Order: sequence, then structure tokens, then C-alpha cells
Amino acid sequence: MLRTLYIRDYAIIDELEVEFQSGLNILTGETGAGKSIIVGALKLIAGERASADSIRSGGVKAIIEGVFDDIPLKDILNLLDEHDLPEEPVLIMRREITKTHSRAFINDTPVKLTLMRQVASKLIDLHGQHEHQSLLRVNTHLDLIDGFGHLADQRSSYRSTYQEVVSLTRELEELSMRQNHLDATQERLGFEISEIDTINPQEGEEDQLQNELSRLENAEQLYNITASLHSMLYAQENSTTEQLALALSQLQDLAYIDPALKESSEEINQAYISVKEISQSLQEYSSNIEFNPSRLEKIRERLGDFDILKRKYGGSLNAVLDYRKEIGKEYARLADNDMARSTQEQHIEQTKQLLSQKAHDLSNQRHRVATQIESSITSEFVDLGMAAGKLKVQIQQHHDSSGWITPANKQSKDLMHYKAFSHGMDQVEFLITTNMGEELRPLARVASGGEISRIMLAIKRVLAQSGGLPIMVFDEIDVGISGSIAQKVGNSMADLARHHQIITITHLPQIAALAHAHYVVEKRVTDGRTKTMIRRLSHDESVEHVAKLIAGGEITETMRESARELMQSQEKP
Repeated sequence: MLRTLYIRDYAIIDELEVEFQSGLNILTGETGAGKSIIVGALKLIAGERASADSIRSGGVKAIIEGVFDDIPLKDILNLLDEHDLPEEPVLIMRREITKTHSRAFINDTPVKLTLMRQVASKLIDLHGQHEHQSLLRVNTHLDLIDGFGHLADQRSSYRSTYQEVVSLTRELEELSMRQNHLDATQERLGFEISEIDTINPQEGEEDQLQNELSRLENAEQLYNITASLHSMLYAQENSTTEQLALALSQLQDLAYIDPALKESSEEINQAYISVKEISQSLQEYSSNIEFNPSRLEKIRERLGDFDILKRKYGGSLNAVLDYRKEIGKEYARLADNDMARSTQEQHIEQTKQLLSQKAHDLSNQRHRVATQIESSITSEFVDLGMAAGKLKVQIQQHHDSSGWITPANKQSKDLMHYKAFSHGMDQVEFLITTNMGEELRPLARVASGGEISRIMLAIKRVLAQSGGLPIMVFDEIDVGISGSIAQKVGNSMADLARHHQIITITHLPQIAALAHAHYVVEKRVTDGRTKTMIRRLSHDESVEHVAKLIAGGEITETMRESARELMQSQEKP
């Protein structure tokens, strides 16, 4: 609740501090006394933009500070923690406005105005006659439905799955971007692998082919010379082997005479054997020489293919083979990226199916809750004198051919998908009519005046059960109403004050009489300067002011008695 409000040098306020109470806080006072100025100061600590013109004449800096206690709202504590702000027993929100700039503070720590606005939006609701407060903002209607229906856990579960789809989709986009970049590389590597594998060179094959090429190119010369050598060494008359045989025979005869020649005889014998083996080898070699022009041409072509690969991929056949190994690994890695993308797509589709199920379940619950809200608020309209009033909770979905939410009924002819939002598949808006025969219109388009005040009050009473917005501020909610309707509005506000702190400006005695704490706002002239003051009234003073509201002029004892009766007869929070 708002415990204290301090204002200095703002508009016609010199300096004031007021301590509010729980329940229903009523502000009364003459027109122009500055009641709405106090509400305007509250708006500044709720994050509204400030104007340098709001600084009191002669002042240097306007200061507005609100001290809040009993802050059980988890969302606020999470916001403070998220921005590394100290968590204190009380929440202090302060605005300082100079001629050149405005500064915002939470618990004496400078913060951006957007953060102050975020915190205030979860804490305080200001209702003015000509403003768009929380209930007039369409984006709050869905939150109110979920709060009333206690759907926070279900919505959180949906949001977790939604965030998972967002994350998976982002990862897929990154894989796709990378794949687009690598497609050209993959195509080039595929071509190179195909080119090398088509030729399919083997390790050591080039040397083997070079040797075979040399033999085929010189086959005639090899044949002629080996045949000639065979003839010289063995086949012709007086061949080398014949001469060695003759020499061996003679040396063997001499070795019988002189054993010293035996060693020479053995050496001649070894030479004879060696030459004979060589001649046989030459004969065999000569007979195996191949004259094959077709094979010769094939070898030349293959070695030509090798030369092409060597020029393109490293200069040697070993370098070509090493390069093939490298690009094979790279190509496999790129193929893995393709597989990863395919796997990611399957994962996304599975997660979208789960998201769709949760979205439809959440939407069904919202429709159930909407029916309850429609009935309850329509009943409130009757109690507030709008018997023809009716509220409709419009829940719609956006068709989107590429939406993440699939139809709930797979057999349905309507296969259109729906757009997914972080809060679900639904867009919610309150529609209303207050007169018989009139069509329902968006709540934000209902005319201002007493009617809109009662509409706001009815909606807030019903939705107050959700536990949100513990502080509500009404700036002259009673405009345009009187008599029995005023009494009904007062009773409704008093009931609302059982669970919320209410701060309201009123001119009606029926409402003022219900005050748990009654304050009067007055304008005084001191030292030639006009100042706005505020003070809490005692019980007797409150009777006097309620009587004044009843009389509208001179107060009589009869009016005072009427005020006492009105205050005693009303059911207070």
C-alpha cells in the first residue's frame, strides 16, 4: 500500500506530506483546491512524463516521493532483482524534476523511467475521467482474464514451450544461413571429390606406370639387345659359355698337375654358371617382352590424367591423395550440417505440436473464465444502476498460413494455422453496451462521464479477485452520478476497499461518508503565495465536511445530524 506521499515545489504545492491508510481514503475539498494536483503527483511516480512547467514558481526542483510497504507482489520483486536494485522492507519511488531534465529513483537508486513505469504498472492503477488507465488498455485485458482464472501456471507452461520454439527456430535460421553460405563450398568440394575419385589414383601407381611406359616405349630395343646378348653368351657358335667351358676343362686338367691352379679352376666354373644363368634370364626376359600399342596409349592417357590432377591439387600425386582426404572430411562435416538442419526441423515440428496443444488448452480455459467474468460484471452493472449494461469478452485468434499453432481438430476442413504469441494464441478485448438495443463496442471507446466511472468500478470489483493492482486511485469517479446511484457506487467502492487500498476524490456525501480515512485538501494564502495543504480529518471534522457536501451551502445542525446518520448507516470496510 501507499504509506506516505511527499510533494515539494510541484504546481501550487509548496511542501506537503500525507500518510494514507489501508482501505478507503477519501479526499474532499473545494473545487480548485488542488485535489487533482495530488493525483497528478502520483502519476509522476507511476512513470508519467514530466513537464518543467509543473515546477512551482520560484522553485528549483520539484520532488515527488511515494513510500510503499507490504509489497508481496512477486513480479515487482523479480523486476528489482533483475535490475540489481536493493530489496528493502519498503519500496521508495521518487521523481525529481528540474527545468532541464527529470530523474527517477527506486530505493534511492537512479533508474530509467521505463523501469519505474513497469514497477508502477504492477502496483498502482490510476483512474481519471479523461485518461486511458489500465482497463482501457486492451493489452491488459488478457492479463486480467488469466489473473481472474488463476491461469498463471498454465500460461507459464505455454510460454516456456513458446520460448523453446523461438530458440529452436533461431538456431535453425543460423544453420540455414550457414548452409546457404556453405552450399557453394559443398558443391565445389563435391565436384573435386568426383573428379579425383573418377580417376581414382592409387598410392605408388604413378611410378609403376612410368616403369611400364618405359618398357613399352623401348620394347623393340629391349628385345633386340637381350636376344643378341643371349646369342652372344650362349646360343651362337663360340659363345661365351662355350669359351668358358673350354677354359674350365683345361684349368681342371692343369689343377691335377699343380693344385695351385685349383682356385682359378673353381672361379672359372662359377663364372661359367653365372653367365649361363644370365643368358637363360635374358632369354626368358626377351620372350616376355610385350609389344602392345593399345596398352601404351592407355598408360599415356592415365599419366596425362595424373598430370591434370597434380596441376590442380598440389603438384604431386601424393599431394593429390592428401588433398582428397582433407576435402572428404570437410564434405562429411557439411553433410552433418545438412543432417543437423533436418533434425532441427523435426524437433521444431514436434515442439510446435506441443505448443499447439498447450495453446488450445489455455484458450479453452480463457473461454470458460470469460463466461464467468461476463456474468459477474453484468450483475455488477445491475447493482450500479445500469440494468441494460452488458459486457462481452471477445477472444479472437489471428489466422496465419505460417503460424505455429495448428488446428485443434486435425480432421477439420479448416486447416488454417494461427499466429502464436508469447501469451498464447488469443487476443482479448472487453466489449460493452450500457443501453438496450445498442451494439457492443470496445471498452476503450465508451464515452467518459459517470457511466464510464461505474463501468470501471464494476469491472474492477469483479477482477479484484485476481489479486492484481493492490492500490487504486480514482480521480472524481463520481462525476455525473447522484442520488441512489451515488450510494450504490459508494457501497461498491467500500466493498472493493476490503481487499485494496483505495484513494479517491469525491464531491458526494454518500461516498465521503464511507471513508476509512477522510482528508481535506485546502488552498491557503501565506506571505502572498497560494499553497495547497492536506490534512486528515478527525471524526467530528469528517461529520462537518460530509454535512457541507450534503448542504451545498450553509451547514445547519440538521445537516450535521444527516451526516452522522449517513456515516453510521453505511457499511464501512
